[in-house]
Amino acid sequence: MNQRKSEKIPLILKPKIYVYQMKQDDQRKCTAAKLCRLGLAQPIFQKNKIPKKGITLNPKASSVFSPQDKPYLIYGLIAIDCSWKKANETFSKRFRGLNRRLPLLIAANPINYGKISMLSSAEALASALYIADYIEESRKLMSIFKWGLNFLELNKDPLEEYRLSKSPEDIIEIEKEYFKFYR
Repeated sequence: MNQRKSEKIPLILKPKIYVYQMKQDDQRKCTAAKLCRLGLAQPIFQKNKIPKKGITLNPKASSVFSPQDKPYLIYGLIAIDCSWKKANETFSKRFRGLNRRLPLLIAANPINYGKISMLSSAEALASALYIADYIEESRKLMSIFKWGLNFLELNKDPLEEYRLSKSPEDIIEIEKEYFKFYR
């Protein structure tokens, strides 16, 4: 059956997941390195290879990641994998792409368990995927870690509200409600 030219066929594209690997920590314990080893993320080793139109997760960015950023994920969702000890120095510079910070969430990784916004690269990527309504992809990423699905359960309510939000301003209001004692 022929489609008219004016009819649009919905196109569903999966996000491309990248990790800019700075190799500042133990690669055997690194969640980003594991994602790359298993083929769930593509490694990037040079800053200039970060996609210009992709979403770069940057905890120091002024703009918050929201469902409205979903269309940019076809260009790439990029985690910057660095040591938390060097995070201030690393993120003091802007990276290529559309820099977005994630809304506040509680870490479940063994190093920073229970700390707010001290997410591993895998947790950061999974959070963005969930908020962009790629729930199954988010679960798949986290399922490879013993503690991974616990992260999604621990943050179930805020993640779901972030996912259903209509604007970045809504995200900030949701953050304030869940994490009013943090700020």
